[in-house]
Amino acid sequence: MSTGLATDDRATVLEVNNLRTRFHTEEGPVRAVDGVSLELREGETLGLVGESGSGKSMTALSIMGLVARPAGGIVEGEIRLDGVNVVGKNDDAMRKVRGKTVAMIFQDPMTSLNPLLTVGRQVTEALRLHLGLGRAQAQERAIELLTDVGIASPETRVASYPHQFSGGMRQRVMIAMALSCKPKVLLADEPTTALDVTVQAQLLELLKSIAEATQTATLLITHDLGIIAGTTERVHVMYAGRIVEKAETSELFDNPKMPYTWGLLKSIPRIDDAYGSRLTPIEGLPPDGVQQRTGCAFEPRCSYRRPICAERDPRLGLVPHAAPDHEAACWGTQESREGGWLVDVDWRSEHA
Repeated sequence: MSTGLATDDRATVLEVNNLRTRFHTEEGPVRAVDGVSLELREGETLGLVGESGSGKSMTALSIMGLVARPAGGIVEGEIRLDGVNVVGKNDDAMRKVRGKTVAMIFQDPMTSLNPLLTVGRQVTEALRLHLGLGRAQAQERAIELLTDVGIASPETRVASYPHQFSGGMRQRVMIAMALSCKPKVLLADEPTTALDVTVQAQLLELLKSIAEATQTATLLITHDLGIIAGTTERVHVMYAGRIVEKAETSELFDNPKMPYTWGLLKSIPRIDDAYGSRLTPIEGLPPDGVQQRTGCAFEPRCSYRRPICAERDPRLGLVPHAAPDHEAACWGTQESREGGWLVDVDWRSEHA
């Protein structure tokens, strides 16, 4: 575990500042990413968690420069990869960055891999582009990479096509492709979706061991809090395109402060029954990204809402009686600093 933001001296390899990504529709602009800021340090695994549609994947695609244009694009903010701001770079410049400085493991390897090209051809593409390897050298390196990610008989499997691999094996190929040029930053977008739990555990352990060996910084995007708990050092919770809570992983699970985070924790089964025997869903739906709002985006679904929640938009701020780097965007925690209406709600006992 990290010892905290204040004492962690590892170099920052990814810095996102006030990132805003919009999509243009007939109803108006959709605020897919709405002011996200985060840092990722060398060798660290940071979790990004939230419901579907919260903006997690779009944050990753924005970092990669893969937001579809002209339908959408980044309208504000900075994305610094190894100190260089890549916002505004053209496609040719981003191709030199993708794969070498930052790489991404996509959610569905079957649609991400080209069905018409062999696995070996797809793994060697980045090696030849970024490292300048010849065909034979790249092929040899591809076999080494497939061996590293646990694919049996890699010498023959390099000639296979994606449909000849199982889902878990295809995801291993994606990992090999993403790590082929030893990028400093790895974005893993739901890397274990639709895989059985045994294969999930194997892939997560594989990612962890590779990250430790290469000191690759990893942004792990998932809706699975179990994966977050066992894999990450820190975690950021997203809702409606924004980060609404951030803390070290153990601190977030032990001392959640944002009602949305409480809801996520309440909605997953736990064998230790720490949060009560009944699973409690979060009522309602996430807000429409087109609709303008004046207050907290979570206010319509929040059991602790007060008039101020509908009137003013809370920003991330440090919360009382928590770790020094624990932040939440909630009027409850912010008001409590001034003796307000919501002071250290014991949500476990209230909702047991």
